[in-house]
Amino acid sequence: MYEVNADDDEVLARLTGVHRRRGAVQALEGIDLTLPAGQVTALLGANGAGKTTAIEVLLGLQPADAGQATLFGRTPFDGDAKARVGAMLQQTQLPERLTVAEMLALVRSWYATPRSIADCVALAGLDGLMSRRYGRLSGGQQRRVQFAAALCGRPRLLFLDEPTTGLDIEARQQLWRAIRELVAGGAGVLLTTHYLEEADALADRVVVLDRGRVRMSGSAAEVRAQVAQRHVACDTHLPDAEIASWPGVQQVTRTGPRVAIIARDADALVRRLLQADAALVNLEVRRAGLADAFVQMSAADHDREAA
Repeated sequence: MYEVNADDDEVLARLTGVHRRRGAVQALEGIDLTLPAGQVTALLGANGAGKTTAIEVLLGLQPADAGQATLFGRTPFDGDAKARVGAMLQQTQLPERLTVAEMLALVRSWYATPRSIADCVALAGLDGLMSRRYGRLSGGQQRRVQFAAALCGRPRLLFLDEPTTGLDIEARQQLWRAIRELVAGGAGVLLTTHYLEEADALADRVVVLDRGRVRMSGSAAEVRAQVAQRHVACDTHLPDAEIASWPGVQQVTRTGPRVAIIARDADALVRRLLQADAALVNLEVRRAGLADAFVQMSAADHDREAA
């Protein structure tokens, strides 16, 4: 239904050694970024890491001071290249007096072969909102309209900057389903998000920016693999101080009988727990996630700055 006929290995956009200064701040410092077709690339980092600047350079909203940015093999300022892009940015201003139906009709008029109204409504979950004025919608409903507007031109490449901010769980899951459907049809997506579980669920590739530089890059699994932590939880009456003294244990927290432990070697920890407490129950072990990678990266930054 939404087939784009794109080669998954096709590069839709690229930053190569890009630098960009915004006032006194070096927002980007020689970053490389590749956006392939048929994949979600999650661009992660704290506020001020350079995520929005990278998107704006790729969209031609501001120039690179050095390095090269390309969009479909052309400059990002090229009109034909821009016509193949959809964008849902954090700061978006749309006419508040228009109804949702009028809004989508206006945006669709800008394209030669726009996506149908029915498809936009289905993908963005706009049932029941078409006759409502945009300015009378809640923040979450406005975000869904912005998402639909970004899809109107059947974009080959979609930029989503914090797209699920303000959405409830149901609306967020609807947007996730739409993103997966678009990517399955061959579109490329660049996603920024503060919800690390969102990147875990959607991203084929993860790029972590820190102060304008790429700190980590790879699949979500590869980024997680850089974190040598495992999380173990169980119900036990063993003293917290005893568990904390064992080799490889990094953190112990307790809520009633339940203890949550962060350790480097989950197998060794589990063996020791079972040996020390035969009555231990409700044992759980989980891998480190992207959130853990961020915590470890932040701790490493703090240690480096303190040295």
